Amino acid sequence: MTTLFGNIKKMKVSVDENSQAQYQLPIGESLVNMNEAIGKHIKVSFAGIINCVNCNRQTKKSFNQGYCFVCLRKLAQCDTCIIKPEQCHYSQGTCREPEWGEANCLQDHFVYLSNTGQIKIGITKFIGEDVSSRWIDQGANQAIAIYRVKERLHSGLLETHIAQSIGDKTNWRTMLKGTADKLDLLSMKQKVYELAADKVGEMQAEFGIQAVQELDTPPVEIHYPVNQYPVKIKSINLDKEGGFEGQLLGIKGQYLMLDGDRVINIRKYTGYEWELNIAS
Repeated sequence: MTTLFGNIKKMKVSVDENSQAQYQLPIGESLVNMNEAIGKHIKVSFAGIINCVNCNRQTKKSFNQGYCFVCLRKLAQCDTCIIKPEQCHYSQGTCREPEWGEANCLQDHFVYLSNTGQIKIGITKFIGEDVSSRWIDQGANQAIAIYRVKERLHSGLLETHIAQSIGDKTNWRTMLKGTADKLDLLSMKQKVYELAADKVGEMQAEFGIQAVQELDTPPVEIHYPVNQYPVKIKSINLDKEGGFEGQLLGIKGQYLMLDGDRVINIRKYTGYEWELNIAS
């Protein structure tokens, strides 16, 4: 039996040489290989302690996946424009933390298509080894980067325009019920280029020709370590239940899947103090 204790954060993700998602759960000072725990009995206990992931103060309620209310109100990374990048207000001189904005928002971003059970448009800041961690966090089985833009505001403007024709949301229940049917992302990319041509021309005229660039990158496939998908999903509420235990059957997105069709969104409980037991 392995026992670990401490505040958790969302799982760190990567892919191996077979394009299978790899998961590591930060808990306290430890980093747990969760792929190795699949098939084993796990038990989590939560005694009600939550610490802000930024300032570490204890908080009764977690906001924005891990922050206390004070940090929610003052940090640029908790501003509305992070969820709605088309509302970026750095150029207006009202960014909460201009230096943070320069380091994180005034950088190249990518607009992409992904398949999470249905096609969606999205944006990501970084693609490493051809795969964005955002695609894994969303449980995408396929993805392709289609545009590179010069800053976050531009990605939001383009995404918002394309989302009028293609959805920009992930149905997490659909994503958790199995592997998505394969789609022809190359053909879909060309359709996006056609419907967004006028918008891209407007943005290039306003922000410069390099503001939006089409990409010639291939689609990628991502596989997930799942022994069995849930049939009728039952979401675990850690605040009400105070813990859970059972056999870990798989991981997809930021969700753990347990026996009894139960799932838990790890990202939702960032900053929660856990005691985690994993059977040998």
